[in-house]
Amino acid sequence: MSNDEIEDSRAPLIEHLIELRSRLMKSVIALAIAFVICFIFASDVFNILIWPYERAAGATRTIELIYTAPQEYFFTQMKLALFGALFFAFPIIANQIYMFIAPGLYKHERKAFIPYLIATPILFVIGAALVYFFIMPMAMSFFLAMEQEGGAGKAAIQLLPRVSEYLSLIMVLIFAFGLVFQLPVVLTLLGRAGLVSSESLKGKRKYAIVLAFAAAAVLTPPDPISQIGLALPTLLLYEVSIYCVRLVEKKREKGDEDDSEDAEET
Repeated sequence: MSNDEIEDSRAPLIEHLIELRSRLMKSVIALAIAFVICFIFASDVFNILIWPYERAAGATRTIELIYTAPQEYFFTQMKLALFGALFFAFPIIANQIYMFIAPGLYKHERKAFIPYLIATPILFVIGAALVYFFIMPMAMSFFLAMEQEGGAGKAAIQLLPRVSEYLSLIMVLIFAFGLVFQLPVVLTLLGRAGLVSSESLKGKRKYAIVLAFAAAAVLTPPDPISQIGLALPTLLLYEVSIYCVRLVEKKREKGDEDDSEDAEET
């Protein structure tokens, strides 16, 4: 390659790097703004996240959480602000990623990519809602059932969770369920790329069952409610993924038949 050819190929790379820097800066600015806003309202957001605990404890019980280090609640608010910032800034970040890769895609590829871009946050919200309204209340009910009333020969054992530990628990569950609910998007994209097929996914169903329960055991607290609550939706989403990949294959087969018919006519 001559020096002129090297110089000609360098310009597009520099332009891509400048574009990447611009998209990253916009994403970071959106994340920073969302972080500041969420930090201002961190106490209000935390009180919203307490609702599953309140539901499990019942209306007659006063909810008490503690922190055992002076700086613990401050850093809890920082974590909460980052959690909220990632949640609210995700549509902007995803849009910046799409705007960066869109010029390298054909028109039909861009149209095919947009549904996945829309489905990703929707599926994440569905997973988070499942945690908030179902899994977390049931898990807290399980933990509260272990309390013991004091009496003759018995020590009073009461649940007084730390604010940091409660936040970590609900955040881990929300992210775990949110990520697992991306399974149809990931497998369908792999199906469009020809890396997986519906038949191969059907053949690996027994391995998917084992992996689903193994992932649930790692990602969730050591209680059967949250583990089963993650494993069962994962298996259901795996079956949905098989159906979606099959739809992609049928569409591809139809497109190939149309192309062959056009070639015969010409």
